[in-house]
Amino acid sequence: MDQGDLTAVFEDAEARMKGAVETLRRELAGLRAGRASPALLDRVRVDYYGAQLSVNQLATITVPEPRLLVIQPWDKTQTSAIEKAILKADLGLVPSSDGQVIRLVVPQLTEERRRELVRTAHRLAEEARVAVRNVRRDANDVIRELARDGDVSEDEAGRAEERIQKLTDRYVQEIGRLLAQKEAEIAEV
Repeated sequence: MDQGDLTAVFEDAEARMKGAVETLRRELAGLRAGRASPALLDRVRVDYYGAQLSVNQLATITVPEPRLLVIQPWDKTQTSAIEKAILKADLGLVPSSDGQVIRLVVPQLTEERRRELVRTAHRLAEEARVAVRNVRRDANDVIRELARDGDVSEDEAGRAEERIQKLTDRYVQEIGRLLAQKEAEIAEV
């Protein structure tokens, strides 16, 4: 058999590992670390005439200061709906509005809240590592099956498993780097 089967296994594994890392990146961006970021509002959904839309689909979100988010709805009639959605999302942020724009002041983090955020970040990172290792296991199972069926030689299978392991190590290292970045951001006063 040609290398096509192994290449497909490798490409699939890489795509799935990359997806796990991207999911972690998005989840970590949503963790409030005492600094204002439009990503804090990614999970907030607003009922807009029967459709559930994210805040960034209804307004311009700016960060004029490190601890302030300013949300400027394009449709001013949706200002109160956006405020309610932010409160309902339980982000620990209280919106204040003048009818034109909504301001969200991101409060200083307490030491206890910082520790809690670090624990959450560690849990998310571990979930991502487990996802990457599961992809490795699945890919290795397919490689072993190809070898068992005689589609690839034992040597080719061994090299493919080494390649999958190197890929796994690379993505686990990336997860560690993202976690370290988030920990530093949370520790920042």
